[in-house]
Amino acid sequence: MPIVEISVVPVGTEKPSVSKYVANALEVLKKEKDIKYQLTPMGTVIEADSLKRLLDIARKMHNAVLKREVKRVVTTIKIDDRTDKRLSMVGKIRSVKNKMRD
Repeated sequence: MPIVEISVVPVGTEKPSVSKYVANALEVLKKEKDIKYQLTPMGTVIEADSLKRLLDIARKMHNAVLKREVKRVVTTIKIDDRTDKRLSMVGKIRSVKNKMRD
């Protein structure tokens, strides 16, 4: 299962705060079925059944912000996709925590 981290940032807004634009992007995720996502301070991590689906969701998020009184949006996507085993957000975190020393 592939995982993406996406950050959708409007450029040239009136105020430095972009939380209302991020909220628009997250509304897209609320409508999607059979995905998991986690908002973080610097982006959103999403897991779904295919990379194609994740990229389609990323496009929808990008467009949702672009439609909101902005003329420019910069979207950054990081992809983690393994073929030897299933990935999950929880599994990746668990793996790191298991390697940590007390």
